[in-house]
This record gives sequence, structure tokens and C-alpha cells, in this order.
Amino acid sequence: MITLRKTGSVLRFTVLGVLLACALSAAPARADVTVTVDPSKITNGYMNVFEIPSHGGGFVFGTGWGIGDLVATYAGNDLTLSPNIIGDPNEFWYQCVGAATPPNCGGPGAPGNKTMEANIYGEQNGGGPLTGTTVVFIGNVTSNTLAPSHSVIAFIKDFAPDFSSSVSSTVVLPASGQFKLALPTINDPGRHVQYGFQMTGPDVWNTDVTPYGSVTIAPLDVAVPAQRTSWGTLKMLYR
Repeated sequence: MITLRKTGSVLRFTVLGVLLACALSAAPARADVTVTVDPSKITNGYMNVFEIPSHGGGFVFGTGWGIGDLVATYAGNDLTLSPNIIGDPNEFWYQCVGAATPPNCGGPGAPGNKTMEANIYGEQNGGGPLTGTTVVFIGNVTSNTLAPSHSVIAFIKDFAPDFSSSVSSTVVLPASGQFKLALPTINDPGRHVQYGFQMTGPDVWNTDVTPYGSVTIAPLDVAVPAQRTSWGTLKMLYR
């Protein structure tokens, strides 16, 4: 145990200097950056397409899509995600049903023939405020009527500079209420950080989509972090 006595101004300011140096050296190097649903930032779309499980579930292709095609829409700051709709009746997209000649391979009642992984996200490329921090992603599910055939996760992903690998954090969205997830990102200015939502499930003919439901997510206030250490706090330690 070290006991400090006030024997003069020189000792006082020497001690304060030591306390300041210790506080700064002990302060955590990694800060938290909190993000939430934001129509000005979560604006990117990407679709990964897979075979349905009965056809092996293999990857088919992936490409950038407009968020309206995912299907994702904003109403103010609230984001609503719905099952993907493909308007092409080709049997690539829809299973053939019925005994008609030719069979119904697209239209009301035709089951989807692909599993769609729709991603809507915000992205930071090549360094920036999300690099080398702990990214915290928060939001509030105000409605979730999705059928069991479809699921939605929130994610944070930290990609290598060439997108060849990534680390990630995910959480399945609740039926209602708030969600929160976090990921410590790698301190490398060449990496890419994404955060957003991923809906997975079969494509649905547009007239059949209502029974499959949707999910709506609202933003939460992003609090400004409190200052961890101040000169006033240090002075309170030694008077």
C-alpha cells in the first residue's frame, strides 16, 4: 500500500503527473463504435443464390442487387424486409407444378426453386472509424410475421482486403424487441467492415408473398460514449 502525503506543491503536481500517465497508459486502446438502422448508411444490396435443399443446396452465384430487388424498403428510418420475389417464370426460379402442358413453372402457387440469401448492409472500405474498434450494432424489431420458411439475422463482418476471408458476429432477430451484437474489428486499414441484415429462404411468386410475412426493424438511439478519464477526475484522486 502506498500512502501519499501533501508536503508541498512540487509533490502534489508530481503525483498528479504520475496519476495522469498511469491513467492514460491503462486506458483501453479499443473504443466502441455503435451503429443502428440508418437509411443513409445501410444502402448496399447483395444476393447469394443457392439450390434448394432437395437439389443439394449448392451455391449457384452471388452478385450485387438493388435493395428494392432484395426485397427491402424504408419507411422513414424503419426498414422492412420481405421474402424475395422473382418475376421470371423460368423453371430455373420456380418448380413446375400441375399436369398441364406445358406445366406451370412460374405463377401463382409455383414453389420457389432457389434459396435466396438477401443481404442489405452498410459498408466501410479501406480503413475508417470502424477499423480497429469494437463495432456494436443495435436495433429494435417492431414487427416480425415471417413464416418458418424464412429467417433473418443481423450481422457484422470484417473482411480481408481481397474479401477472401472474414470474421463475423451474428444474431437471429427476435419476434419483437431490441437486439444487440458486437465484433472487435482488426486494426488493418485495408480491411472492409459491413453491418446489416440477411434474409434467407426460397423465392416466392409475387401474388403468394403475403402468407410468408415480413420483418420491420427500427433504429435505436446511439448514445455518445461518456469520457472515461478527465483532468478533473484525476484531481479528485489527490487533494
